Amino acid sequence: MALRDIPAERVTEAVARLAIKANIELDPAVEAAIRAARQTEASPVGQAILDQLIENAAVARTQRIPICQDTGLAVVFVEIGQDVHVVGSLEDAINEGVRRGYTEGYLRKSVVRDPIDRVNTQDNTPAIIHYEIVPGDRLKITVAPKGIGSENMSRIYMLKPAQGIEGIEQAVLETVQLAGPNACPPMVIGVGVGGTFEKCAYLAKKALLRSIGDPSKDPFWAAEEKQLLKKVNETGIGPQGFGGTTTALWLAIETWPTHIGGMPVAVNINCHVARHESEVL
Repeated sequence: MALRDIPAERVTEAVARLAIKANIELDPAVEAAIRAARQTEASPVGQAILDQLIENAAVARTQRIPICQDTGLAVVFVEIGQDVHVVGSLEDAINEGVRRGYTEGYLRKSVVRDPIDRVNTQDNTPAIIHYEIVPGDRLKITVAPKGIGSENMSRIYMLKPAQGIEGIEQAVLETVQLAGPNACPPMVIGVGVGGTFEKCAYLAKKALLRSIGDPSKDPFWAAEEKQLLKKVNETGIGPQGFGGTTTALWLAIETWPTHIGGMPVAVNINCHVARHESEVL
């Protein structure tokens, strides 16, 4: 089968569009979840904060300004069809898209070139890029800007198999309680279980791409997602940490086979915005 050519410029254009849209337009599923939480939130202060989040999203959408001042580090997921040929450098095209999107969209540029010298790169590059080869002749790009406030609250646990599901739940709840108000709750929580140290972190990040309300395809883990979300909301942290019954809007779990002697668990915390936008070329 002949390869399908995709010019690198198309990738750049798509990434730039997605970076701007993800930072300005709140996902309708997220807004629906906030509105639903507003109806069940027990705390008057929590209700007022959820109202403010809805208003903030409307202002961002109509005035074309970022939902949050932290427009994040650009995390890009790329699913490359095995019958696709990108004409030019794919990685350079993605970073050029980030550069254009963050410049043309007037998005805050927060990337520094080195963890110690802290010199700003001035264009929010380089992006964090995850590649996956899939069947077909299409290329799917997902841009998921990740704010550092919630990212800083994330954790990895190398559990023993004997700790079981109780150990996983304890890891998630401990992470949430340590995060408290620092992750701008209500949170969206991604959990990765299995694989290795780095694989479970990737799974937790990827879990954040699932739409709110889209449960795991595995009935056991779908039930666990529901149960864990209930326990998280019982912590009482509430919207923006002021107390209430809406500490998280959603919790998604992704799993992978692992070694007989281990059970890695990663908990990746996201703020309520849960930014991610996709496009298929």
